[in-house]
Amino acid sequence: MSIYDLIIIGTGSGNTIITPQYDDLNIAIIEKGTFGGTCLNRGCIPSKMLVYVADLLSEISRATELGVTAEDVRVNWPEIQNRIFGRIDPIANSGEAYRKDLPNVTVLNEEASFVSQNEIHVGENIIRGDQIVIATGAVPLIPDIDGLSDIPFYTSDSIMRIKELPKRLAVIGGGYISTELSHVFSAFGSEVVMLVRGDSLLTNEDFSIQERFVDAFQKRVDLRLKTTVTEVQQDGSGIEIKYAGTTSGSLYADAVLIATGRLPDLNSLNVRAANIDTRNGYVWTDRNMRTSVNNIWALGDVTNPNQLKHTANAEARVISHNIINEDLIDVDLSPIPHAVFSNPQIASVGMTEQQLNHEGIRYVSAIEEYSSVAYGWAMEDNTGLCKIIADPATGLILGAHILGPQASTLIHQLIQGMKFGQTVKDLASGFLYVHPALSEVIENALLKVLSLCDL
Repeated sequence: MSIYDLIIIGTGSGNTIITPQYDDLNIAIIEKGTFGGTCLNRGCIPSKMLVYVADLLSEISRATELGVTAEDVRVNWPEIQNRIFGRIDPIANSGEAYRKDLPNVTVLNEEASFVSQNEIHVGENIIRGDQIVIATGAVPLIPDIDGLSDIPFYTSDSIMRIKELPKRLAVIGGGYISTELSHVFSAFGSEVVMLVRGDSLLTNEDFSIQERFVDAFQKRVDLRLKTTVTEVQQDGSGIEIKYAGTTSGSLYADAVLIATGRLPDLNSLNVRAANIDTRNGYVWTDRNMRTSVNNIWALGDVTNPNQLKHTANAEARVISHNIINEDLIDVDLSPIPHAVFSNPQIASVGMTEQQLNHEGIRYVSAIEEYSSVAYGWAMEDNTGLCKIIADPATGLILGAHILGPQASTLIHQLIQGMKFGQTVKDLASGFLYVHPALSEVIENALLKVLSLCDL
């Protein structure tokens, strides 16, 4: 039996745990898939490279509004894929080769399954580790739909490598994965039909964002809310999809994308054999990122439903310190921002108005439209908005929600304000805003909410 000082299961953010301070440790890294994890190979990186092209195409499609005539615009799908994966795949290969070249690191390309709190079944062997890190991420959640196992379908793990753009793509799901990929394929020329069980898209977003996003997005896709897919079946070269809900019927598509969420695969990992506590399908961790078992740590999507790369990276830094130091540090993720890279783009941090109402927390809120600031005029943007929610007594930001171009960049000033206790007065009038930059939409929203506070 091979014995290691440290075993890391998963090579996404888990791979970043190893720093030069680990040179004296004997380490095993286990990866059953492509080295580098979800984000690099089949998640945020390739999807955003596709989103960037889709955004460009979306702007070209509205060029006439700005007095520009764009003709003979064509999408070369193989060339786009080659640009993306021709860059990404070598990174994964070189990352694995680099780890394998280190004298103190062993890379095991097998599936991992716990035997005990120190032992892991890998391939046909069992290895032992003094310390173990679980960084296995999550996998696509496949709904129970009659006939689904009998047809070829795609998930976010596979759709970006599809050989040809489908003429008609059926997307099942209404979260951030489905909206991002629906944006991509609709911009590339596919007719996209979205089948969503709920009565809105992106239901975790503030209701002001949801409403405005749905109004804009349904102009680009065939959006069918309150719809449940009941059966799918192959019909010649296409797929018949039967559904029920507000209306019932069937439709045909060339391809089906399942985008109903992602969950950790704790069964194949066999965490019960190590007596690791779980909560709601996720591995539980304390503030030091230690599981219920003293020598086992966990990070990323396997531990929480946020499923954000930036939180996983922060957790990895905490674990990297805590494994080799006696003075343990706590993870501090608050406030956790997120973005949806669809079109229009969304970025949010803090609480939504629905959450505040549910918890009975007093607040004031204000909205500034992109179309009310000079750069918004320049873009002819009639959709974007910035919503800021604050505590009227203290002026502290409780939540911030932005819809529109550059949302994921604009949100950072408000994240900083929340993190360091800056009030809306501090942020609105404590420094100068560049004119006529788009950031004026933040300034004006802050001034509006400030006028409603008891300061």
